[in-house]
Amino acid sequence: MKVLLLHPEFPDTFWSFKHALKFIRKQASLPPLGLLTVAALLPPEWETRLVDVNVRPLTARALAWADVVFIGAMIAQRESAQALIARCRAAGKTIVAGGPLFTSEHAQFPGVDHFVLNEAEVTLPEFLRDFARGAARPLYTTTEFPDIRQTPAPRWELAELSRYASMSIQYSRGCPFDCEFCDVTAKFGHRPRTKTAAQIIAELDGLHRCGWRGQVFFVDDNLIGNKRALKTELLPALIAWQKQRRGIPLYTEASINLADDEELMRLMVEAGFDQVFIGIETPDEEGLAECNKRQNRGRDLVADVKRMQRAGLQVQGGFIVGFDSDTATIFRRQIEFIQKSGIVTAMVGLLNALPDTKLYARLKREGRLLRQSSGNNVDGTTNFSPRMDLAKLRAGYRSILDGIYAPKPYYQRVRTFLREYRAPKFSVALDTRRLWAFAFSSLRLGVIGRERFQYWRLLAWTFFHRPRLLPLAVTFAIYGHHFRKCCAALAG
Repeated sequence: MKVLLLHPEFPDTFWSFKHALKFIRKQASLPPLGLLTVAALLPPEWETRLVDVNVRPLTARALAWADVVFIGAMIAQRESAQALIARCRAAGKTIVAGGPLFTSEHAQFPGVDHFVLNEAEVTLPEFLRDFARGAARPLYTTTEFPDIRQTPAPRWELAELSRYASMSIQYSRGCPFDCEFCDVTAKFGHRPRTKTAAQIIAELDGLHRCGWRGQVFFVDDNLIGNKRALKTELLPALIAWQKQRRGIPLYTEASINLADDEELMRLMVEAGFDQVFIGIETPDEEGLAECNKRQNRGRDLVADVKRMQRAGLQVQGGFIVGFDSDTATIFRRQIEFIQKSGIVTAMVGLLNALPDTKLYARLKREGRLLRQSSGNNVDGTTNFSPRMDLAKLRAGYRSILDGIYAPKPYYQRVRTFLREYRAPKFSVALDTRRLWAFAFSSLRLGVIGRERFQYWRLLAWTFFHRPRLLPLAVTFAIYGHHFRKCCAALAG
């Protein structure tokens, strides 16, 4: 059996970093971890190939080779998935689909032959047994949460690693919190399930054998959901592994209570983590109460961010406007919070209701749902009728983007961060990719860019005050270019 694993294209989004990737000559941020894991669950005698259209187009020859096409996608990839399914259908291929997009919307894709939904460790073996005897059903689904200690390592060798900026690994699934707008607990449960430390080290070793020496993203929705296992098992193993390497930078997602645990932050930094995404959402207590973001309530969120930055973690932040409790002051307050906190990478989006969330169920009961979410919460759209006048909400949202990503406030915020940040002791060697990024950014941003004054001022300030952080300052300058491109597309 010849299986083509097909990964649809992501649109130009905040996290795609498409405009930034050009500076380091990469085509995509991350490989399709889900499909590479599915590949490891397929019968070993099957031939498998991966086509990620984010890095390489799907050719007629590649499609002709396949007997079966497995396609996996997130909601933001909906449009590309539809086009690829139509093309595979026209070529007469059997199509098997899974992943978040199809788990939520499988009824919208009549061109798919078989849906293998939820967690593949449960549903895929059943499908494969039925498929082998010619009796596969159209739909496979489950409410069971598998033991991911039995999950095999992804098939890294199928991906063209050199085309990606980062690699990805998953340690846990599930989250102990219950935010109204989030679908993580509906899909993966409240009790975080973890792999063993030995599994993670084996996966990292596999990446290392494939020649990967760059950064690795732990894609867990909340890495610190099971603090005990993290502290006593994974982090000590990572620290030992890193001592045998040149320092592989790691990054992940966590909840704000990470700031309460100095030991945990120290261990994470020692293990190689230098970036963490935190869902802050809003500085407004009413908004936090509305969305059941209880872990963020009653805190000095700016102080929490600063504590993590001083521990050696670059804090990336998620922010939302469009809560029912939001008033006209929220836009100014979001800008002030982001600027004061020094969160350089601040993802601000309009609230959207995703399927399977409590928010979706509530808005459906209230008759306020309008359409499907685009899956891209920074495209300036929402899929429900907000309490605030929609025109005012969009104008306020636009004002936030202008207030944090115009060159002057953006570069000011970078300096705010660099003043606070205490970089980890380990460092990554200056490689050709970083040298190319500096050369390209000097031309693109420092000569012909409208931010050229702020660019050179930042580099000069960093050179004299925080010289070790000069590569990071260049990286942030490049990120700002990408963010402004995204904002410009939104305005258009």
